[in-house]
Order: sequence, then C-alpha cells, then structure tokens
Amino acid sequence: MTETTLYDRIGGAPTIDALVDSFYARMDELDEARTIRAMHPQDLAPLGQVLKDYLSEWLGGPALFSPVRGHPRMRQRHMRVPIDSAARDAWLLCMRGALAQTVADEAARSAIDDAMARLADWMRNVPDEPAAETTISQN
Repeated sequence: MTETTLYDRIGGAPTIDALVDSFYARMDELDEARTIRAMHPQDLAPLGQVLKDYLSEWLGGPALFSPVRGHPRMRQRHMRVPIDSAARDAWLLCMRGALAQTVADEAARSAIDDAMARLADWMRNVPDEPAAETTISQN
C-alpha cells in the first residue's frame, strides 16, 4: 500500500501552480503585504517558478528544487532579507488566503498551513520593533 502525499491529495502540479499564482497575486494586492512585496523583485515570475519547484518537492511531489538548487537551506537563503514577526504574518496572510482559494481538501490545507506556519516562524531573523510606549494622561 502506497502512502498518498500532500502533493497528490491537493491535486499535484495544477494546484501548486494555482497556489503560487494566488499567493503572489495577494502579495501584489493586499495593503498588509506591502512590506514583504517590497522585498521581492518587480517581476515575480522567476521567483514563482522557484517556489512552485520547492513546494512540489516539499509536499512530496517530484523533486524539482533540490536537483537544480541543492538543499533548500531556507533560512540561510533568506538571511539577506529582514524577516520579523510582521513580515512573517504578512507572508502567512497571503499564503493562507491562497491555500483557502486553491486547496479544497480541508485536512490537507490544515496540515500544510500548520507546517508553513512553523516554517514561517523559524524564518524570522531580526528582532521585532519594540512597541511604542504609551502613557495614560492624568487629565
């Protein structure tokens, strides 16, 4: 008996393509994503293909990423980009919207979301800005 991968459960390459396209569309459209959109090149197509290749392999589908790019080393590859909790949250907002739009299997979507949330949290590489102190007026 063979185990069904998340890649197969969500519909394979067509769903990965739709997921990544939806993710980057949200990054372009959502005001909450402005800061992370600014971290990316104007033309997202080449980066979108890299993400599609990565997700294919990460979800148990064809190994399209590592034969070309080597070990993912996701945190190391992103160290040049300052990622704090706000950037993580903006990225997850775009990805969660894309998952909701493209992945019909609720259990698979939840499993992918959980794994992506852990990965996104691990990607943080700069401290969060301290919250501005507020004082309560005595007047």
